[in-house]
This record gives sequence, C-alpha cells and structure tokens, in this order.
Amino acid sequence: MIIVAITGASGVTLGVKLLKTLKDFNIETGLLISGTAKTIIEHELDISCDEIINISDNYYETNDLTASVNSGSFKFDSVVIIPCSMKTLSAIANGYAANSITRVADVALKERRKIIIVPRETPLRSAHIENMLSISKEGGIILPPIPGYYSKIETLEDMENFIIGKVLDSLGINNELYHRWE
Repeated sequence: MIIVAITGASGVTLGVKLLKTLKDFNIETGLLISGTAKTIIEHELDISCDEIINISDNYYETNDLTASVNSGSFKFDSVVIIPCSMKTLSAIANGYAANSITRVADVALKERRKIIIVPRETPLRSAHIENMLSISKEGGIILPPIPGYYSKIETLEDMENFIIGKVLDSLGINNELYHRWE
C-alpha cells in the first residue's frame, strides 16, 4: 500500500493525479488530506474532497491519531506527501507528529520505509532547505515539482505527467508518463 498525503500547499492537483495514476496501476492506496488542503482543493480544483476520497482504497482522517495508519505495526510500503507544505515539512523534520500525516511520515522514517516529499514553496528560506536536508539525511526523498524541460513540455498536463512520472520512478514503478532523456 502507498499512502498519499495531500497537505495545504498550492498544487493539490498533483496529489489527486498521483492517486488516480496509482489506481490505474491497480496499486492499493491510503489517503490523508489535511484541513487546509481541503480548503485549497475547493479553490484550485473542480472536484470535491468526497470525490477524491472515493478514488482511494482507504481514507484516514488527519486528526484521528488512533487510526491504524499511525502505528509502526501497520503495513504500508511507502508514503508520498504531495504537495507538502513547509509547515508539514518542518513538523516531519523536527519529529513533531501532531496529526496522521506527520505521524505516518514519522513511522516511515523510523521504520526505514520509503518516503517522498514533494515540497511546494518558492522561493525557499534557509530553514526550508535545512528541513529538507534533515529529512534527506534520514533517508527521505525530496522531489520538488520541477519539470525537466528536455521532455518537451508543452502543456500543464505534460508538466504534471513529468512530476508524477518522477514520483513513480522513485517508488520503483515503471511508467511512460513522460519523455525521457535519450
């Protein structure tokens, strides 16, 4: 199972696209959506949170720290936080597991499971970079949503496919979502 967490940063469409793509690959998913992400979803997308929840196989409330996903004994393969707000990034880097998103990230790091963070902020402060470095030193993958222009991106969908393709690559999932360097 891959846990997809959508936090309160612009670019929530990337989290939804990843969820849909994993469903297309018949990969079981768990979903977490932060409260702020729910507000941003309403602003940025023409889809309701309930519709997004229905794409996932399992949904967990972010504020329910008794949910199974919060336990190190719960079996999941990896976590992707996409997009990841700087608030969530800071909490993860500093071991502040105050909700299910930061707790599942904490579990992934302590259990040495794969965790991919797709940070959404620009420009970056030194504190943001230091938090990313801290997570990277613990084995987390920091994957900023930066397109590879060599893939001949012409549309927003091309850019999204490139980023989701790179996430899938990092998860070890073969895909042809983008044009690779030849």
